[in-house]
Order: sequence, then structure tokens, then C-alpha cells
Amino acid sequence: MPDDSALTLLPGQLLARGVCRHLRDLGFACVEELVPTPGLRVDVMALGPKGEIWVVECKSSRADFTSDRKWQGYLDWCDRFFWAVDSGFPAEILPDDTGLIFADAYGAELVREGPEARLAAARRKAVIQKFAVHAALRLQALRDPGVSPAAF
Repeated sequence: MPDDSALTLLPGQLLARGVCRHLRDLGFACVEELVPTPGLRVDVMALGPKGEIWVVECKSSRADFTSDRKWQGYLDWCDRFFWAVDSGFPAEILPDDTGLIFADAYGAELVREGPEARLAAARRKAVIQKFAVHAALRLQALRDPGVSPAAF
């Protein structure tokens, strides 16, 4: 049976799906569209096997990237930051001091690891707790459509 779930996803969501599949293969657990603080929503937050926290922003076009004025605010919520783009994206416009992942709807390749800037212990605890609550509410919403992780 063909996988037709990709037909209803937006381009950035397709990139996020491929990124999450790849990161899962590396031992990370991922959640999409997590709000670490009011006014910010990361495309993918990943929790690694050693407790590391990565944020991946998925950009489907040059215009999508150039219109993003908030991405530097995400740096305060992760140990490493990455862009995920498709193979046709002009990657040379992305900042050199950030990570880079090439992705499509089915997988990804980590091209450049973002520099590490370890979170302070108190911030790490808060992020992991938010991650856990978001993931639990997403799972609960599968059975109870009245539940929304956006409420927290």
C-alpha cells in the first residue's frame, strides 16, 4: 500500500518528517512544532541519547529563510542548532556557524554539525520537562482530539 500521508503535508512538514526519521536512527526522540517560550515555535526539537537537545528549523525556500526573523532566539533553547533544507535549496545563504541537514520527506543527511553551546542546568531541566509534556499531550491527542499540546 503506497504512503499517501505525504500528500497532505506542507513542504516544511515534509522536511521535518525526514529529519525526524533520520534523527530517530541516530537515537534521538523528536517532537515537532514545540513552543519553548511564547513567541517562538521550533520546527523540530530532538532529545539525544546523552541528553543533548537539538533544534532543527526546516526551510522550504529562500523566501522562507529570509523572512525568518526569530531563528536566533532558538539558540537559547538548545545545545546545537541546525537548518534542514532540500537538495535544491541555496545552502550558501545559510550562516556558516549553524548546522546543516539535507532532507526530504523520507530521510535526511547531516552535512554539518552545529557548534555546541551547552544549556545551563536549569534551562535544560525546563526544556526537557516542556519536551516531555508536549510529547505526552501529542500522544494523548491521538485518542482524544480535544487535547492540544499548544495549550501548555
